[in-house]
Amino acid sequence: MTDARHTEAELHWSASPLTRAIVTCAGAALAVAVIGARWQLIAFVAPMLGVLASIGWQRKPATAAVVGRPALTRCFENERMQLSAELVGDSPDATLTVCAVPGLLTETIESDRTRATVSAEAPRWGRYPLRTRVEVVAAGGLLTGTAIIDAADLFVFPVAPPQPTGIPRTELPDRLGTHLTRHIGPGVEFADIRPYLPGDQLRAVNWAVSARRGSLHVTERLTDRAADVVVLVDMSAQPAGPATAVTERILRGATQVVQTALRNGDRAGIVGLGGRRPRWLGADIGRRQFYRILDAALGVGSEYQDTAGTLAPRAAVPPGAVVVGFSTMLDTEFALALINLCKRGHPVVAVDVLEGWPFADGNDPILERMWALQRSAMYRDMKVIGVDVVSWPADVPLDQAMSLVPDRARRIS
Repeated sequence: MTDARHTEAELHWSASPLTRAIVTCAGAALAVAVIGARWQLIAFVAPMLGVLASIGWQRKPATAAVVGRPALTRCFENERMQLSAELVGDSPDATLTVCAVPGLLTETIESDRTRATVSAEAPRWGRYPLRTRVEVVAAGGLLTGTAIIDAADLFVFPVAPPQPTGIPRTELPDRLGTHLTRHIGPGVEFADIRPYLPGDQLRAVNWAVSARRGSLHVTERLTDRAADVVVLVDMSAQPAGPATAVTERILRGATQVVQTALRNGDRAGIVGLGGRRPRWLGADIGRRQFYRILDAALGVGSEYQDTAGTLAPRAAVPPGAVVVGFSTMLDTEFALALINLCKRGHPVVAVDVLEGWPFADGNDPILERMWALQRSAMYRDMKVIGVDVVSWPADVPLDQAMSLVPDRARRIS
């Protein structure tokens, strides 16, 4: 949540209701005067024509300004937030009203001619402006100026399911975490018992075994390490038809993976490829990182970095990081980015969010069958290269789809 925002917009002027009423009366009187040959009505119409002739002398402001508080608000789906807008200026004939925005549910809390306070919520993630309509009546009342001004922005983040998603088994960085490994070190899981060596800590001595064997023995344990997880999001344009709805599933899946990683104490980052503004945010830990990743996914704020090209920047993907990509796998450039990461030694998992026939027209069973066979061949070719592709049907939770990722050793180019 940030401070107030001052927004100006140009006023579009048109005839006021008073002007239209005068024109109607003058026109009717002139018609009667011409048709009925009653010239006396011209004296009745003359003052009205004089008023209309002065329309060019009306004093009118060029712009209108609105202050929105707060300027930018972040919330989750179905979370109610309070927003306000206030008209700037001392014009007594100005009126401010809040306009309806598709997908945004608003309820008026307080309203008068120059300011309005509303309670807003949205059932679906996205960016929603607090849209206001300003009406200004010029001095004399013959002209009315209107302007549509977005006083504030409401960014609604998606709510991810609480189920944790797994990551492929790979060599993890030597950093304390929650993922159990086969390396010996500090931990709680039993690994082995060996004779005592100089330098071993006394708290690792197993006194029961040492008493039975007559010499000091220590207990070795498996260490828990942390991982680096980077989510790759496909922001390229999708074809018309059912595929346009997968954008929401891409963002929800990325949010669930990031949420799981941060809850486990791992570092998480995001890279968005394709579209007009490719961007990335480096891996980090903590609750703040979760909101920073959501900001980067929606293009909010300035903490993320823009990039050029079609490949993930090296600075965005730490060495040995696990990469999870969400895409329809229709863009060749995104597939090349996944292959490039695999060649750089990263374990890469691609989650295919596309389901069934992706085109709106056509319902040929033969074409649909050929499409399914082509997708299966693409899965096989990507797996041979080193990129594991898993399908994510709409009726299957993401954690169950990710459980189908096979375990493989880390590939080093």
